[in-house]
Amino acid sequence: MAMRPVDLLLALLVPMIWGLGFVFAKGAIEHFPPILLIALRFTVTALALIWFVKPPVKLMRQIAVIALVSATIQYSLTFTALQHLDASTAGIVVQLETPLLVLMAWAVLGDRPSLRKMIGIAISFAGVVVMTGDAKVQAAWGWLLVFILGLVIWSYGQILVRKLGEVGGFTLIAWVSAFAAPQLFVSSWIFERDQIALITAADWTIWATVIYLGLVMTALGYGVWYHLLGRYPVSQVGPFLLLIPVATLAGGVLILGESASLEVLLGGAVVVAGVAFILVERRRPIPPPP
Repeated sequence: MAMRPVDLLLALLVPMIWGLGFVFAKGAIEHFPPILLIALRFTVTALALIWFVKPPVKLMRQIAVIALVSATIQYSLTFTALQHLDASTAGIVVQLETPLLVLMAWAVLGDRPSLRKMIGIAISFAGVVVMTGDAKVQAAWGWLLVFILGLVIWSYGQILVRKLGEVGGFTLIAWVSAFAAPQLFVSSWIFERDQIALITAADWTIWATVIYLGLVMTALGYGVWYHLLGRYPVSQVGPFLLLIPVATLAGGVLILGESASLEVLLGGAVVVAGVAFILVERRRPIPPPP
């Protein structure tokens, strides 16, 4: 099924939105501690969406658990690690979400991956090994592991989402955000300091980043993504997410002044190749009619 021109543009927009999210978040973390930043992000998302969706009353307990796993714990780990990693590195490593989700589905649901997917998973992790040859990555290898642990927890959260059944994209985003925001504020109060002073001292650029993360990256990004998934198969729209590292790398270099070493570029290319190998299934030829 050929994509309509407007949907093709939307499919290109999603990786740009999500990829630049890492770049802008990296700048905001210089002011806000990471858990507080994510708490503010989900507060913006919840306040923007919660009035327009019906609360799934019977699923509230499950959604609260999903918020704890896939938002509170996951983002606390990945954004804390982002303090110590280049945005471009994080944007590449986040591509491991796809192979980790395949492995998590195998471990939890018994959904055994094909040989092709296993080869793609091995290629993706080999790319991360190549990236560790970079001196900056070596200096922060522990935080790289924390970032990957956050992705593992994210993949488990997606299995919990799958078990929910059909809820609706905006409904799920709105109520996950509504549950995650207070959880994250409590976590920030436990693990971080000087929240009130930092909030009052933040300038308009910091608040613009919070609004981008809450409205553009989360509400708009996921809204467009779920729209595309409703019209086209995953195998057709999934490969567009391979552009996320391109957007993050370009934003890291042009906006944050980061530099990408040969090891990071080569390793990133291997990671993306592995994910592409998983997502782009070979189609069997259709036999001609008799």
